[in-house]
Amino acid sequence: MSVKARKRFGQNFLVDQDMIHRIGDAIAPREGELLIEIGPGRAALTSVLLECGIDLVAVELDRDLASRLEQQFSDQSRLTIFQGDALKTDFSALANGRPFRLVGNLPYNISTPLIFHLLQLDTPPLDMHFMLQKEVVDRMAAGPGGRDFGRLSVMVQNRCTISPLLRVGPECFDPRPKVESGFVRMLPRAEPLSGHDLEPALEKVVRQAFSLRRKTLRNSLAPLLSAQQIESAGVNPSERAEQLDLEDFFSMARAL
Repeated sequence: MSVKARKRFGQNFLVDQDMIHRIGDAIAPREGELLIEIGPGRAALTSVLLECGIDLVAVELDRDLASRLEQQFSDQSRLTIFQGDALKTDFSALANGRPFRLVGNLPYNISTPLIFHLLQLDTPPLDMHFMLQKEVVDRMAAGPGGRDFGRLSVMVQNRCTISPLLRVGPECFDPRPKVESGFVRMLPRAEPLSGHDLEPALEKVVRQAFSLRRKTLRNSLAPLLSAQQIESAGVNPSERAEQLDLEDFFSMARAL
């Protein structure tokens, strides 16, 4: 049964066999591990992962693709198909108490909100390996001082270490996306660099600062902090959000 890509689901299926195996090598599954795959699609990566003797839960939103996977792997006892929306899925519950790893070729139209959803899991995965739009990978890994550095950079780096692994061209997919892609490893920290208690204030400061990123902190953070409070936190109120490092944001969150 052939299933065509659906634009409304943001589907671009990985078809380049060399790249598929390079991705499998980068994930390096070990026999007996539990992996949860988001968006298995036509099972290009699914098949490679299962060859490693792992247990796999595949989360697929598209009912037709989920049905296709059920048929394709009807004799595979190590694979469980879960038909549902990754943005609403409790991955910790799917793991049923087992340590788990997350992998996936994420739909680019939901990748950023999905990453924020995953950062809030009560039981984080051991690691995460994702195919994303290269622009998103660049933003997650960006340091201060450039246009790529923003809310996503701060909030992800507070929770994870980020390692871009592979650059993936449009020719590796069907249909071909109009953008470059990247494969990235995200390794959750034992606890956020800011500490758990500071995260709500950090989210408010970071969101407000980057909502008006071309303005100085004196102006962009005016609804939350005065210039004097910013300065008392050890940060120059005349700077812009993209010029700060994580510790600066932590200091302003403490002030808030």
